[in-house]
Amino acid sequence: MACVCSTAWSPITTRKSDPLTDVSFYHLQLWPLEKALPKLLEKTLEAGKRALVLVGSEPRAEQLNSVLWSYQQGSWLAHGSNKDGRPEDQPIWLSPEDENANGATYLFLTDGSTSARVADYERCFELFDGNDQAQVSAARERWKAYKEAGFGLKYLQQTESGGWQEKVAG
Repeated sequence: MACVCSTAWSPITTRKSDPLTDVSFYHLQLWPLEKALPKLLEKTLEAGKRALVLVGSEPRAEQLNSVLWSYQQGSWLAHGSNKDGRPEDQPIWLSPEDENANGATYLFLTDGSTSARVADYERCFELFDGNDQAQVSAARERWKAYKEAGFGLKYLQQTESGGWQEKVAG
């Protein structure tokens, strides 16, 4: 299956007037996505929310699918991908396609993926590798576009212990 989402920058549509979509940028410094994402998804499920994790390709979705089964001994996150099917039954859906197949209220953008539908979600999580200058530059451009479109913004940087500290609010 071909990727229908783009990892290139696309214009962000203006947010819905109500409710507001909160966009949080997660600057990964110590942990790779494969370690940070499961922790954020655990909190998502604890809050009773559903998540779409938008990735750059189908192979990447399958790689993260494996990670979510084995990221920590004794942990388990209910999730699926196109290979598994039945998105409506999955509280976490991994996909390169910019469509909300599982009725998610939280959107996780990884691998530089973008979505034209950010305003359709309660929250959007922009995760980027702070050790990759290209990803940092792209995140800065997306921040500016979200701000111009009127989204509520937060910037969180990873701490030495792996937690998150808010640095800037927009």
